[in-house]
Amino acid sequence: MKQASTFEVIAARGWNLLNEGKPFTPIFVIGTMLLFYMKEWGDPSFWQAAGFSFLFVVPSLALYYHYDFPLLLRNYLWIPFVGYLIVYGEVNLALLGFALGLYYFFTVFFWGTFYYHLRIGTSWLNFTRFWKLVLKNSDSTSGNAQEQMPKFLLILSVWELFFVQTTEGRSVDIVGYALFLVGVWALSWVLHRYLFDWKPEVKQTYTEPVKDHEQPNDKVIMIVIDGMRKERFQEANTPFLDKLRKSGTEYAQMETVYPARTVVCFSSMMTGTYPKEHGIKSNMVWKLGIKVESIFDSLRKVGKKGRLLGVAHLIDAMGDDVDSYTAVMDNDSVDKGILENAKQIMEKENLDFFNIQLISTDQTGHSRGVLYDEYIQKIEEADRLIEEFVSWMETKGYMDNTTLLICADHGQADGIGGHGHLDEGERYVPFFMCGPTIEEGKVVDDKHSLISVAPTVAHLLGVPLPNHSRGTILTDAMKTTRKESQHEAESHRIFTSTQ
Repeated sequence: MKQASTFEVIAARGWNLLNEGKPFTPIFVIGTMLLFYMKEWGDPSFWQAAGFSFLFVVPSLALYYHYDFPLLLRNYLWIPFVGYLIVYGEVNLALLGFALGLYYFFTVFFWGTFYYHLRIGTSWLNFTRFWKLVLKNSDSTSGNAQEQMPKFLLILSVWELFFVQTTEGRSVDIVGYALFLVGVWALSWVLHRYLFDWKPEVKQTYTEPVKDHEQPNDKVIMIVIDGMRKERFQEANTPFLDKLRKSGTEYAQMETVYPARTVVCFSSMMTGTYPKEHGIKSNMVWKLGIKVESIFDSLRKVGKKGRLLGVAHLIDAMGDDVDSYTAVMDNDSVDKGILENAKQIMEKENLDFFNIQLISTDQTGHSRGVLYDEYIQKIEEADRLIEEFVSWMETKGYMDNTTLLICADHGQADGIGGHGHLDEGERYVPFFMCGPTIEEGKVVDDKHSLISVAPTVAHLLGVPLPNHSRGTILTDAMKTTRKESQHEAESHRIFTSTQ
């Protein structure tokens, strides 16, 4: 399987500008306005009027960049637009119609059909389903129609209002507009202060080492089935993964982080802490690299080796610790290629910790939706591929005294496989471990977080904890240590000798 080229890495960053909801809004608004007035580009007065009137929409762009308006909060986005219609009553229906048409062309045809056809081989008719997915989508991307539409309709209306007033030499009511903005900011603050209450609880303390519970493993192999929704996994026919789950310990309430975006989730898993601390807050990484230590740094401190085999945009967070593969290939063969690549890396480097990202399930959810048979089929395909990979690892001797960890980085909601805002199907992910030091047939019902991955891997391999790790070491999955067993045996001998 080919590695991601430098061009693909750069292209992935460029695509994230359009894919992530926050940068998309200003890009789309500016692009729409310029395209609508394309005939005026040769007139210097147009640029003067457009530039001056643009200053009036900057506060709104800043507000919508700062606040997420996730899930139900997006319904309140229509209030400012309706308020604008009541107060000002001036709209350019041609401009707004053009914007809506351009938006659906971008999401349904360019993204949902053209882009996915070129990247993963989706049918040229994918638009026949994708338009429904866009309307139902609730994640933090540009494909969230219910969030994006009221945003760009309001901002374009304001821009057009002041552009026309400037062009026609009419007076501009700056004070009245300032009061309108204050109202929008106040509404946004109240909504996020009192109604945005579904973020995961944040642990305030750092991870405490577990000194009397040693679990020396030679290796930890972690396979992340990107975007695997828990309920759909339970519905799928996955005999091998079910066997692993039952022969190890399953965490029934393993919670992802907010926002549940791929690069964010992997960064949290590999550092043991939250986005606010490691600095990766979306797939669009403005400043490359995490701000804290990762499990890979911990391994290097004691001369051990770890790698992450994943898509190109994980490089933005993890840098040289990532072996990136190209995501531009047929979706029916990508996971097989990934695991073949993983075999080559393992034979070459004999890693102590290996994190492998499978992406076909996630890509199917994004392109075809999670509530369709294609999504289930990809989970079942992953089951067969993982079975073959683990069998190969056993044949090569890599599974001796090795813990195998299987999980998802996030789930996926309805629509275009949405994830980010923790809608239904996103929040809790499949998570189980098995191996010689892991309890068999155990289910842990207590709530845990994916930030436990890094400290747990560090504990299993006997390496230092990452310096800002806050996750709990998952010792409730681990068998009693030899030291503890000897102590219990000694206690039993003393007890029986007194009888």
